[in-house]
Amino acid sequence: MSQPAPPRPAARSSVTIQFVLLGLLWGGSFLFMKVALEGVSFGQVAWSRLVLGALALAVIVLVTRTRLPRNPIVYLHFVVVGLSGCVVPYLLFSWAEQYVSSGLASIYNAVTPITTALLVTLAFRVEKLDRAQVLGVVVGILGVIVIIGPWRFVPSAAAEGSPVLELAGQLACIGSAVCYGFSFGYIRRFAAPHGVKGLAAAFLQIGMGALVILLLTPFLAIGPVELTLPVVSSLLTLGILGTGVAYVWYMNVLDNWGPTATSTVTYVTPVVGVALGILVLGESLSWHEPLGALLVFLGILLAQRRLRLGRFAGSRNAVSRG
Repeated sequence: MSQPAPPRPAARSSVTIQFVLLGLLWGGSFLFMKVALEGVSFGQVAWSRLVLGALALAVIVLVTRTRLPRNPIVYLHFVVVGLSGCVVPYLLFSWAEQYVSSGLASIYNAVTPITTALLVTLAFRVEKLDRAQVLGVVVGILGVIVIIGPWRFVPSAAAEGSPVLELAGQLACIGSAVCYGFSFGYIRRFAAPHGVKGLAAAFLQIGMGALVILLLTPFLAIGPVELTLPVVSSLLTLGILGTGVAYVWYMNVLDNWGPTATSTVTYVTPVVGVALGILVLGESLSWHEPLGALLVFLGILLAQRRLRLGRFAGSRNAVSRG
């Protein structure tokens, strides 16, 4: 079988641009949620995000004539993926951002590789962790504890401002990361064997999530709204671009760079999220939050075998097909 021709410089530039845009959009999604919450409820944010994203992907699927699977069991699996990877985490993040900063929410989103490593090993048993990966999970969990800063919730501190809802918001963010980890493990265990990839997989995940949240419309999307220009712009960007078009870019980068290089977007999104929160919303971080984030990133490097005990992985970490 002949080897595929190497990508042209123009194609490589296009993929790089898509990767950068992907990091900006997914990092900016926490800002968009925060702004949208000024005019709609957390349920309406998640509802708009999924419905608009599904419509955008449906148009792309029709234009590209992407073939969808015919096996009904595949759609049932993607109902689970849409629920665990879209509906629940989108609702949790939107609810959480009523009580935590957008920058902090973006940091917690970066915990996803740690929860994924745990769940694909313990729950779905599709991988086994070596010593360095186990250490990475432990370091990542330690980083989460540092981010939370449990010493801030002692009674004397609580008397100053009752941080119960803030703690609940942080736990909701962690819950979202656990949901993402569960959905990745479920895809590996149950959906991937059916051979659904690329745009079809993205459409099924977002589309099934949209169907589920449409059924929940009376409970989530009914209520007063205040649709200002910033709110509407945030919802459109979050849905059509961040939940729709961004998945197409993600698949393109994945096809060209492979999973190892593509997963580095994990390091881009919290940086973008924190920067936008500070520059646009005037948010601030306590000293322990970036320190905890650094521990989480160290844990991710170990869990993804990018950093080995005693030495770097060297050329194995180069951008390549995974």
